[in-house]
Amino acid sequence: MFARTQLNYRAVPLPDRTELTDAQILAAAEAFHDTMRRRHTVRNYSNRPVPRPVIETCLRTAGTAPSGANHQPWHFVAVANPALKARIRQEAEEEERRFYAGGAGDEWIKALEPIGTNAVKEHLTDAPWLIVVFAQRWGQFDDGTRYKNYYVPESVNIATGFLLAALHHAGLCELTHTPNPMRFLNNALGRPASEKPTMIIAVGHPAANATVPEVAKIKKPLSEIATFAE
Repeated sequence: MFARTQLNYRAVPLPDRTELTDAQILAAAEAFHDTMRRRHTVRNYSNRPVPRPVIETCLRTAGTAPSGANHQPWHFVAVANPALKARIRQEAEEEERRFYAGGAGDEWIKALEPIGTNAVKEHLTDAPWLIVVFAQRWGQFDDGTRYKNYYVPESVNIATGFLLAALHHAGLCELTHTPNPMRFLNNALGRPASEKPTMIIAVGHPAANATVPEVAKIKKPLSEIATFAE
């Protein structure tokens, strides 16, 4: 992506500008909040397919996220192949069995009880798409020379947030899954050693009998998550 000849600074006029009244700004903020508060983490998926162009568009949205030095240190692998999803599920469940068998510790397992999770991860094969998020530790110039990426976890986390919002805005449901360790994903998906898998996102439509844990809808009030210094 990057060429050494493109590393010079040149300012250009702001290409996109939105002029809204304060009332319109508040209305837009409230409308987006209303949309996002109806996002649910779903573990039960229907067999309704999701067209690839939808996933592509959501990934393009993720790609607009800000990043350290604009290096965009992320890569997304969208998986729809049933055999590959089955392999990912098999290897993820091996890690999950070790996790629930004691690897996580009693306190962590206790904290998960109200969520109702266990080592069985049907969503990894039931969901029509799995999007695996990779963080790129370093990149390469067009001449093959390696360069360092900066603020990699922060940048990838922002892009992943953009992706989750885009998927929900498109009318889809998703589940974030983080088996630990996840190095098996590099082998399964043919990604280089410079990339670290950070998350598997199951994406699709909810099953008719989909449920969510009641406790998951309990959110902290604004007073507990924000402080204003005016």
